[in-house]
Amino acid sequence: MRLAFYGATQTVTGSKYLLTCGGRKVLVDCGLFQGFKHLRLKNWAHLPFDPKQLDAVVLTHAHIDHSGYLPRLMNLGFKGPIYATQATTALCKILLPDSGFLQEEQARFANRHGFSKHNPALPLYTQQDAERCLRQFVSVRFEEPTEVAHGVSASFHPVGHLLGAASVRLAHDGTSVVFSGDVGRFTDPLMKSPGPVPATDYLVVESTYGDREHVDIDPMPELANALVRAFADDGIVLIPTFAVGRAQTLMLLIARLKATGTIPDVPVFLDSPMAIDATELYVRYASEHRLTKEECRAMCGSVMYVRTADQSKALDQLRSSAIILAASGMATGGRVLHHLKTFGPDARNLILLSGYQAGGTRGASLVAGAKTLRIHGQEIPIRAEVAQLTSMSGHADASELMDWIRRFSPSPKRTFVTHGEPAASDALRHRIEMELKWKTAVPDYRDSFELA
Repeated sequence: MRLAFYGATQTVTGSKYLLTCGGRKVLVDCGLFQGFKHLRLKNWAHLPFDPKQLDAVVLTHAHIDHSGYLPRLMNLGFKGPIYATQATTALCKILLPDSGFLQEEQARFANRHGFSKHNPALPLYTQQDAERCLRQFVSVRFEEPTEVAHGVSASFHPVGHLLGAASVRLAHDGTSVVFSGDVGRFTDPLMKSPGPVPATDYLVVESTYGDREHVDIDPMPELANALVRAFADDGIVLIPTFAVGRAQTLMLLIARLKATGTIPDVPVFLDSPMAIDATELYVRYASEHRLTKEECRAMCGSVMYVRTADQSKALDQLRSSAIILAASGMATGGRVLHHLKTFGPDARNLILLSGYQAGGTRGASLVAGAKTLRIHGQEIPIRAEVAQLTSMSGHADASELMDWIRRFSPSPKRTFVTHGEPAASDALRHRIEMELKWKTAVPDYRDSFELA
């Protein structure tokens, strides 16, 4: 059995792990690279493996940095099944076509305004490509072993973080590997805690927050303080938000703050068709989160849905207090860019970041205090207040990751730390080695290991 790392090494995006065993090839996750340009260019580069030779793809969850390369993989010749939990499959039916649509829109916009270095600018894949890719999905249940290739068994285990999110255990000929996916928090207000872990010979674990702890702050007052501060100046609050998971948590907290009178009853707009569709899945998959049906209805009823492009453009005419939740969460694309161009230059407004901002993204630039953002070929001044919520992460922090890792008994023969910036991955590696005395490595791009 050989394990190769073709993404999410020294970075938090582009997850791709290739497991070769018994002549079979199974790819675990198939995500887009995001952030710095040298990473994004990997989406266009030749893959280090032949997609035509893959027997299957297994997904830990639906986020684009784990699933967003699938249509491209199909265009390059992959014809096999894509195994995922039921909720992950349902979310991918929303996220992947939207990803293709956004890439087409960005290419059209670049061609119209002439700011791309390529003539013509092309999308990595189209909405139609993504919709065709969905035909290859095979839904599986949690905890039920499934043969994903001849002699290769997979089982999916709840890990919190997102609807359908799982750690995946692959086994062949008596040897097993667990891939953590993204580990959720044990105190998440929306998602349930990570479930029990299966025994394994080898472990691949994420390290997004491997070098830091989340601040022990109640998200309700933290969010309330930021909103009240902006509303005092009659400002617009623009929240770049991940369409699945973060948007719904924010909707829930805003609904609770309004119900208690903590914040004024200002209009709240959910400006993301993808987030709107994803919100409806929280009712269908109620067993995977903490909310009652009544709380789900209150969450959905607290916002006004903005579906069309014209409705989104109309929001830019707002001149009094309102909240706009718009994708994407790191401001890498989508409708939030147009709102940043409109509301970013006004000092009365607030740009509120609610999640992890990968290096090289506009969100990371805002956190670092950027006075301008380059959007659609223009330098946009940022005079609005920029704040970041410290209590909203859907990822386990360093101690929570260690608590999850300690559950593995007996200890794995070797642990591989991935899906983190270099400092975060190395900090988690050091902690595992010091506290647990486990043999641990931080792979680099294209590293491969023989698993005994």
